[in-house]
Amino acid sequence: MANIVVIGAGLAGMPAVYELRHALPSRHSVTLICDQPKFTFIPGLIQVALGLKPLDQLQEDLAPLAQRQKLNWVGEKVISLDPIHRQITVASRQIVPYDYLVIATGASLAFDLVPGLGPERGFTHSVCKPNHAVEACQAWSEFLAHPGPLVIGAAPGAGCFGPAYEFALLADHELRRHGIRDQVPMTLITPEPYVGHLGVSGLSHSQSLTTSLLEHHNIAIVDNAAITSVAPHQIILADGRTYAFSYAMILPAFRGAAFLRTVPGLTNEQGFIPVLPSQRHPRFPEIYAAGVVTHVEQPEKNLVPIGIPKTGQMAESMAIAAAHNICVDLGVLRDCLKVPTLDALCFAEFGPTGIAYIAAPVLPDPKTGKRNRSYALQGAWVVWVKAMFEKYFMAKIRWGIGMPWYEKLGLWIFFGLRLQRDLTEAEQVLSPSSPYQASEVSSKT
Repeated sequence: MANIVVIGAGLAGMPAVYELRHALPSRHSVTLICDQPKFTFIPGLIQVALGLKPLDQLQEDLAPLAQRQKLNWVGEKVISLDPIHRQITVASRQIVPYDYLVIATGASLAFDLVPGLGPERGFTHSVCKPNHAVEACQAWSEFLAHPGPLVIGAAPGAGCFGPAYEFALLADHELRRHGIRDQVPMTLITPEPYVGHLGVSGLSHSQSLTTSLLEHHNIAIVDNAAITSVAPHQIILADGRTYAFSYAMILPAFRGAAFLRTVPGLTNEQGFIPVLPSQRHPRFPEIYAAGVVTHVEQPEKNLVPIGIPKTGQMAESMAIAAAHNICVDLGVLRDCLKVPTLDALCFAEFGPTGIAYIAAPVLPDPKTGKRNRSYALQGAWVVWVKAMFEKYFMAKIRWGIGMPWYEKLGLWIFFGLRLQRDLTEAEQVLSPSSPYQASEVSSKT
């Protein structure tokens, strides 16, 4: 009998526990640890922040879900991890042992890297956590009553830019609907070398489509910009430029969870977990990681540092691969080990229209610098597809479904995306050219 533990109940953690529970015989236990009582569909928080959707429409209680799916449920915060003795300590000092561990914690928000950033100790808003979105919505209601300059953007080191574009263009749509757009100068500030870069260069039509939409809606663009500090009602850039605001939503850089950064040899300096192509840790073979918490090297060197996006679809594919490979390792499945392709698909809703950004895979071939597919498409259909996908994903969470065959087939038929492939013999040994570098593992104590 093996006990498999998954830390985190988000876009990677939930598919991982569902896939594990469905594939493993009952003699093996699956434990879910999360300090949040509800699953939240994070991509929908932009609409919550703008008052377009109630938060409860994007949430499901985790305890009854775990009970229905025969998961062991630990609703507490992890305070320490001991990979040598294979055990986890939670806030109540309960010790949770494991034979295999999947870390799917997502990331912590590095607001502290920019003085004055963030809703908790700063002057800007966020759409990265449920409570942040609720607070942003309350402030948005006040802003509509007393409009002024609106600034949207991302801090240096951020790797998730789609939500900034979505917030800017949805906010524009709402301001026009309220008849006050002419009272709100709007500015988008980004560390990207150009808008539509998204941390992934070379997407056909991405720059032109995104720039055209922003300019059409009279949203000023400030790219290659490093926000160095935020004062009350003012954003300061590294080159000395300042931008006044009555309301600001700025996406932060990410880092790994605090308890991960204290484990010698587990993470890099930012707290992200390096993994082999199979999602296994190079130093601790019982540990797998999936989603935003994994380290994926940004292949470009930009004027202002930026990360690489890890979309919800990428998080799912990593989680499914990790679950599959644990089942193979246990002898439950007779199959090849799987590798997530890191094909990325992002639907960005902009009011009556939207843009689908496709990078397959997100990391270009290191020799040719090319991808199998790399493009952006605009149309009202993007809005419909995103809305349907949200409903579908929430239904999967309620029904206890990981990633079924028909979802994989649909992604292949409509977008030419494959989420997994077989691990090759060459990949069984970590290559120096791999984006997953064992040298990235910190030796700090």
